[in-house]
Amino acid sequence: MKIFSSGLQFEVETAGDKRAPAVLLTMGPGRQLTAGSEHLLTALVNAGFCVIRHDNRDIGLSSHLDVLGIPDALGVAGAHPVGVSMGGMISQRIAAAAPDRVLSLPSVMRSSNAPGLHGSSPEVSGGLLTRPKSQSPHDVVDRTRDIFRLIGRPAYPQKRPISRQHLLDGVHRSYHRAGVSRPLLATMADPQRHTLLPRIFCPTLVIHGAADPLVPLACGQETAARIPGARFEAIEGMGHDGPPGVAALRATPIVPHFKSVPAGIPA
Repeated sequence: MKIFSSGLQFEVETAGDKRAPAVLLTMGPGRQLTAGSEHLLTALVNAGFCVIRHDNRDIGLSSHLDVLGIPDALGVAGAHPVGVSMGGMISQRIAAAAPDRVLSLPSVMRSSNAPGLHGSSPEVSGGLLTRPKSQSPHDVVDRTRDIFRLIGRPAYPQKRPISRQHLLDGVHRSYHRAGVSRPLLATMADPQRHTLLPRIFCPTLVIHGAADPLVPLACGQETAARIPGARFEAIEGMGHDGPPGVAALRATPIVPHFKSVPAGIPA
């Protein structure tokens, strides 16, 4: 479904009862709405939530160049913005800037970008900046899988044949190289976000992988410490990707977190 907001076109999918409390699922750099975990989607729908997934700008079938424009266009007054990786950065900013629109905040594997925090190793950082050998779908998928090998962890391996086909389906759906590079630059150009986190007062759950090689565990702990009353949940063996085993573990604390918040009442 295509919606229009702020002069941009967004590709959006909803699942579940549209009258139920809404969850806005935002992915990381270069990740389309189809990259969102079906395990988490199913768990949230079965728990009674309406899940809104979207291609962010520059990604997928949306305009290639304000996430709140999506709930506006759908007539959703308040939502739980689930942010994964760069999506966590977006969700943190939503919670700080528009508290009247946020029911609760689950922030998944995201840093506050505070000065002095240790980042990824040169090997991982350099790997993110590599380009595919060509723009052919198979070369693009090979490069993406190389990145997943860098940021993932063997405790939760991807099922390779399924993963490759899933990635190839995504490239055929849409591939826009700038939709990967520009969001990465946006995450690096957000050095003051840590000063906004103390303004977040909604119920907050920070989830982080104990083995994350891209955004170290200390970054998640530091993020939770900056948000008043935030609860921190570390997942042992989890890296910075989202294979099925990890997706199921993420859903385990997220669903009761949502259930603990009164429906339809922003914090």
